Amino acid sequence: MPLPEDYLDYPERHYGMDHDRYDWSDMFERKPIQWPNGARVALSIVTHVQHFPLDMPAKPFKAPGALSMPYPDFRYFTNRDYGNRVGIFRVLTLLKEMGLTSSFAVNGIIALRYPAVVKAVVDGGHEVVAHGLDMGKVHHSGLTTDEENAIVAETLLLLREGSGQAVEGWLSPGRAQGFNTPEILARNGVTYGLDWANDDLPYEMRTKDGPLLAMPLAYETDDRVVSNEYFHSEVEWVQQVKDRFDVLYRESADYGGRVMSLPLHSWVSGMPYRIEYLREVLDYIVAHEGVWTASAGDIAEAFRAQA
Repeated sequence: MPLPEDYLDYPERHYGMDHDRYDWSDMFERKPIQWPNGARVALSIVTHVQHFPLDMPAKPFKAPGALSMPYPDFRYFTNRDYGNRVGIFRVLTLLKEMGLTSSFAVNGIIALRYPAVVKAVVDGGHEVVAHGLDMGKVHHSGLTTDEENAIVAETLLLLREGSGQAVEGWLSPGRAQGFNTPEILARNGVTYGLDWANDDLPYEMRTKDGPLLAMPLAYETDDRVVSNEYFHSEVEWVQQVKDRFDVLYRESADYGGRVMSLPLHSWVSGMPYRIEYLREVLDYIVAHEGVWTASAGDIAEAFRAQA
């Protein structure tokens, strides 16, 4: 069947961006951001806490890290579940030892299946960010608005009830979104998202249901991406994260505050042979003067207060 004549027609087909969610801007020309107590860099640690169901659908696509062997894929299921049984507690222990506050992006189903995990995050003084319902429920434009809204609403209900927190941050499974996802998030009380990876500072996005702050979350130095997609070693990951921080720290002297985002996965950095590399990275960053370690939500609030 031939494609309809209007298949390639859409309002934003012109020079420039393919959407009107936000205005383009040069980060180096923006008004400088001032973090609390004169900090130069805000360190945003976001640990992914994920549930990969055994019966993950393959369509329209599987989220990164998905089970890949014939059903039932206990090999990868248990590897991912290691993060919920062991890995997350290593990360929590390290953060406690260092006195660092952070965010944990948690699948909604975790609050139902592993409530002790959510309790440990909250008891540690950390922020809970909604990370979709589970890693088999990816967001895409093939979902109707009602279908996608139901997933978002259930996710937020489970995490808000399970954590006792407002849960106003969102990270989609696989960072995937449909065309209506920003509106659905804003409609459900989400005030900031971590899906879009195109800046080192927060910026406001437009939705029909109000503004949504896009928060930085580095992709190239994500622990899972570096190890499972780029096949780099832990030593290389450490160097890459340090290099990223060094550039942002140097820029902050001339251009104002920066956000150093550090995406982690409990089933990656929580492994015994990786946790000490995470310690090395954190030791290096916090040894610098003017580093403010905070939850993504607190960083978003501080940004909005002056933007």
